[in-house]
Amino acid sequence: MPAGAERRGLPQGRYLWLLCAFALKLCQADAPVQEEKLSVSTSNLPCWMVEEFVVAEECAPCSSFQAKTTPECGATGNVEKITCSLSKKSEFKSCRSALMEQHLFWKFEGAVVAVAVVFACLVIVRQRQLDRKALEKVRKQIESI
Repeated sequence: MPAGAERRGLPQGRYLWLLCAFALKLCQADAPVQEEKLSVSTSNLPCWMVEEFVVAEECAPCSSFQAKTTPECGATGNVEKITCSLSKKSEFKSCRSALMEQHLFWKFEGAVVAVAVVFACLVIVRQRQLDRKALEKVRKQIESI
């Protein structure tokens, strides 16, 4: 590249700081709006996300009536009844039962074992192919003598 030629495409050094300052100004202009949105949305949170709670009823499967009427049943199919300490509200909270966790764990373990068996079989097949090629090569070398 000749000494006096300028490179096109990327911003020059003297314009780079202007670009950074402009981007920073844009980020600062958006910040107060985001804070207002956060303060408004926290009022809609359930009490168990904001304050301490006590479990009134342990995690249990939802009844058919609860499944239709309680939105918390949709996520896992299990709910526990809780009582918030400060507001004394009783609410339902979605939960994962120990039986469900155990079932998922063994399902995962089975998948891992199945994948391990498949790859072990592939390794054995490949090793046999390589052994056959090596024996064939040795046989050809012996025949050529």
